[in-house]
Amino acid sequence: MFFSFSSGFFSIGTSRRHLQFSCPGIFAGALLLGASALAGGAAEATPAFRDPALPLDTRVADLVSRLSLDEKAGLMKNATDGVPRLGIPKYDWWNEALHGVARAGDATVFPQAIGLAATWDDAFVREVADTISTEARAKYNEALAKGNAGERYRGLTFWTPNINIFRDPRWGRGQETYGEDPYLTGRIGVAFVRGLQGDDPRYLKTSATAKHLVAHSGPEATRYKVNVEPPKADLYETYLPAFEALVREGRVESVMTAYNALYGEPCSSNPFLYGILRSWGFSGHVVCDCGAVYCIYEKYQLARDFPEAEARAVKAGLSLRCGLGDAQLAVAVRRGLLTEAELDAGLTPLLRTLFRLGFFDPADRVPFSSIPVSENNSPAHAALALDAAQRSIVLLKNDGALPLDKKKLRRLAVIGPNADSVPVLLGNYHGTPTAPVTVLAGLRATLGPGVTVEYSKGCDYAEILPGKTVVPRTALSAECDCGEPDEGDRSGLMAEYFANPDLAGAPAAKKRNHQIEFAWGGKAPADGVPASGFSVRWTGTLTPALAGEYAFTITARGGVRFSAAGTALLDAWTAAPGERTYTVKSRFSDGSPVRIELEYSAHAEAEPSIALRWTPPPSNSGFAAALANARAADAVVFVGGISPELEGEDMRVDYDGFSGGDRTRIELPAVQQRLLKALAALGKPLIFVNLSGSAVAFPEIDACANAIVQGWYPGQSGGIAIADVLFGRTNPAGRLPVTFYASTSDLPDFADYHMANRTYRYFTGKPLYPFGHGLSYTTFAYRSLRVAETPDGSRTVTVDVTNSGKLAGDEVVQLYLQEPASSHPRASKTLAGFRRIALRAGETQTVALPLTPTSFRRWNDEKGAYAAPSGTWTLLVGSSSADIRIRTTTTLP
Repeated sequence: MFFSFSSGFFSIGTSRRHLQFSCPGIFAGALLLGASALAGGAAEATPAFRDPALPLDTRVADLVSRLSLDEKAGLMKNATDGVPRLGIPKYDWWNEALHGVARAGDATVFPQAIGLAATWDDAFVREVADTISTEARAKYNEALAKGNAGERYRGLTFWTPNINIFRDPRWGRGQETYGEDPYLTGRIGVAFVRGLQGDDPRYLKTSATAKHLVAHSGPEATRYKVNVEPPKADLYETYLPAFEALVREGRVESVMTAYNALYGEPCSSNPFLYGILRSWGFSGHVVCDCGAVYCIYEKYQLARDFPEAEARAVKAGLSLRCGLGDAQLAVAVRRGLLTEAELDAGLTPLLRTLFRLGFFDPADRVPFSSIPVSENNSPAHAALALDAAQRSIVLLKNDGALPLDKKKLRRLAVIGPNADSVPVLLGNYHGTPTAPVTVLAGLRATLGPGVTVEYSKGCDYAEILPGKTVVPRTALSAECDCGEPDEGDRSGLMAEYFANPDLAGAPAAKKRNHQIEFAWGGKAPADGVPASGFSVRWTGTLTPALAGEYAFTITARGGVRFSAAGTALLDAWTAAPGERTYTVKSRFSDGSPVRIELEYSAHAEAEPSIALRWTPPPSNSGFAAALANARAADAVVFVGGISPELEGEDMRVDYDGFSGGDRTRIELPAVQQRLLKALAALGKPLIFVNLSGSAVAFPEIDACANAIVQGWYPGQSGGIAIADVLFGRTNPAGRLPVTFYASTSDLPDFADYHMANRTYRYFTGKPLYPFGHGLSYTTFAYRSLRVAETPDGSRTVTVDVTNSGKLAGDEVVQLYLQEPASSHPRASKTLAGFRRIALRAGETQTVALPLTPTSFRRWNDEKGAYAAPSGTWTLLVGSSSADIRIRTTTTLP
């Protein structure tokens, strides 16, 4: 007897003559033979769960009834083994699509989520998400044909979007969010979910996940064990509204719980939070962040062991566990910690998602099963990624230097650590673009051979902490025949592991190691290799960031040899037992790749370990070349900021001002500020392009640069989009989804989850650039603000907006509410509506912005519920939270 999957068909038989059934998914094929038939008994009728004519709940219940306890438990972890006797193969629920299908090979890479939010265009974001889901289905259909649809990152259940509130710019994962405002986050989030899930009344195109419920927003270092207790007003007015919008309006299929605890109970086992989800009518499944259930007992110590932690979470409402180890739910049931009925209640919504994806239905019934792989990374999708990048760019300052005139340029100096960086285009949770365009490449393509574009890096991002920096993966590259997919990621070194201490014979295993920092702790480093007495050879190339002398620090327990560019730098192969640290130096003349080789022998070390660190030349070593370049140029474009290599999720960072993926200071790193000031002193037009996933403080650069552009992490076509803005082919209209503060000293304690003095709603100081800010190459005038009321308490606000300049452009009309005076501390203003419009020069458009009773609700602590404060409300309409052009009032009884 055998099972096979091929080209969307599931086959079963006992010989080469077998039955074959059309299927769209990995739970593929209408299995017409029951368990008794598989054992040699008589065939039964088609199982109810395989009958598309039956109601969904009937089909799900039938499948649940056919599963054993152990099979049920096995289906409630992210990487399942399937149920072969029912024709259900393995499947991994973990897939990513934050701004394009991620970690699954070539895909269209759109601007990072914070950049999508900067478009302030929810209809456009829905189009982007729909395109992402098209590529997801195309990839899934291809994986079916190849027989690997059950592997991680090949499925249709996506753990995105991240709708946490970006309450503090120091948070490294803020780049994944839609900014600091709950209303904007909700509108962009709903659009993204609708684009991912599609609008078919029966089938989901893909499954989206609203994450991380709730209040997750740094610091990264404490996320696994922190208890947050915001005031209830902050919880209900800031942290929860976007989740409510995605559940009620977006009908999001899944919600992911956060690591942190809320009011003393981890979010993954928090009955209070699950009760809120049910009150909103949520009918999908809940998944925990990876390892969060493990944290219930290991970090919070609220359970005696893993089975008890899993039982605690499932009893509260969890359906799917991502993380460590085998599912322990069957153990929990057998120990009486959980009833099988409670287990079924958790499994049921999980299976319902699979049915809605069409995994149990014939292909011809599922409208997405025929999307071809040619849709992936298509020219049309690449054009949309460029459009998205153009829409996301924010013009922060312009004293008339922009747009640059190509006809007046003979030579352009391009300087800065982000000018020719591919990683800075991509942010985190990204796919692999086939033809990424850096800013330098975009400028050269735009200007052509008639203008000399001279590049000098000038400086690194920031000061590296000497001797403490592990050589980063982005500096290393290797081809690796490791027998595992690299999905286009060739960073790191190829490691050959030998089952002896002498590098003798053929390697027992090969891997790609992205960084060299290992302390194996008595565990074998690879399959077929002992825990001690082994050896490793790492090979590949290293690309220096700057020319100059590099110091390499190697700390190891065991023997070590190291060479670079064909020169042996270290031979300590017969080192005495114990930890030893060696420092060697090598000079590199430019940024060309050099071959390196590192060999290690664990000898008889009981605790083998090794780390390869470096200290590059001083970060200002490129100043002289950059200044010489600028002196010879007609204009200077400095492309700086920070990088996803510095800010992100729970990551090691060894630059001054950064820690664990977060920032300790929000100021533009000092080395970049020094170079920018020196460039400004030359008197040439200076344009500063800041690339970052978060707000950066640079008031002194605002004072000396002629123009400043915020480009975010703009995706695969970011370099073209930025060039288009700088040279006027695109009129910028992005708006800030976050406040840009002037200093770290403006911020409250990072670990404090109270909203007091945070974001534009509560900040009492003067920002560098306010929330909603963004300039244009044209101007807009507002007039005739009206409010029309309806009996149900809804209102429609209309305003006439005119393009009063000479160029066509987009304006983002923003509506804010100020509530009546109150003895309770409240927001200074709250975004309640927005609309992005395109206007020709001289054109006028009437913009309508709806307000519902929900727009006016505020949390009332005395009532323990929402209420709309009575009195006179002020309606503010303008171009940013600080640029209010027109206002009126309305009264609530």
